[in-house]
Amino acid sequence: MAKPEEIEAGQAIYTPLVLRTYDWVVLGLSNQLLWRCPTAELRRLYDRNVSARHLDVGVGTGYFLDKANWPVANPSITLLDLNPNCLRVASQRISRFAPRTVLANILTPLPSLGPFSSVSLCYLLHCIPGAINEKAVVFDHLRPLLAPGARVFGATIVQGKVPRSVPAQALMNLYNRKGIFSNAEDTVEDLNAAVRQRFSDVKIVTKGAAALFEARVAA
Repeated sequence: MAKPEEIEAGQAIYTPLVLRTYDWVVLGLSNQLLWRCPTAELRRLYDRNVSARHLDVGVGTGYFLDKANWPVANPSITLLDLNPNCLRVASQRISRFAPRTVLANILTPLPSLGPFSSVSLCYLLHCIPGAINEKAVVFDHLRPLLAPGARVFGATIVQGKVPRSVPAQALMNLYNRKGIFSNAEDTVEDLNAAVRQRFSDVKIVTKGAAALFEARVAA
C-alpha cells in the first residue's frame, strides 16, 4: 500500500507556479521532444471518447477538456483531483461548462458520484506509487461511478520495452527519485493486463514512451 508521503510527492509539484508553465513544458516540450507522444495524439484520444457526462481524474490544467470536441453543447463535467491547485486552475479554464470539483484521493473509495458515461485518466497513473497491478485499484474505485457502456481512457508514461532516448530516460530516473513519477516498473504489458481484467473492448497503443488506453464498461 502506498505511503501518505509517496502519494503527496506525486501531486505536490503542481503548485500555482508550475501550473502556469505546465502546458508549455509538459504538453509542448516534454511530449514532443522526450516522450515522443505529440499532444495532438492525446487531443484525439479525448475527442474519440468524451461524452455528455464526463469525469476527469487528475485534471492538470484542464487543457484537454478546454480543447475537446464535445458531443453536446453543454456537457456535465466533474473534475476529481487530490491537488486543490489543479482543481482551481482547471475549473477556471472550463468555467463556461460550470464543472463540479471533487477533492479526493483516487487510491481510496470515492464518494457517490455519477453515473458517468466517460472517464479520463491522462498522465495520472505514472504519478501514483506502486506497480501497475497495485495502482490499478483506481479502476476499481471508479467502476461504481460508471454507467454500463461507459468509456474509460487515458495515457501514462511507461518503461519496459518502449523506446526511450537517453534524455527521456534520464528525466524519468530523476522524476522517480524525487517521487514525481512512480513508473520505474510500469510496462505496457502490465497496463494491458490490468485494463483487460476490468473492462471490455480494450485498445492500447504506444506513442513513444506513452501508452494510450481506451476501453468500455461491459453493458
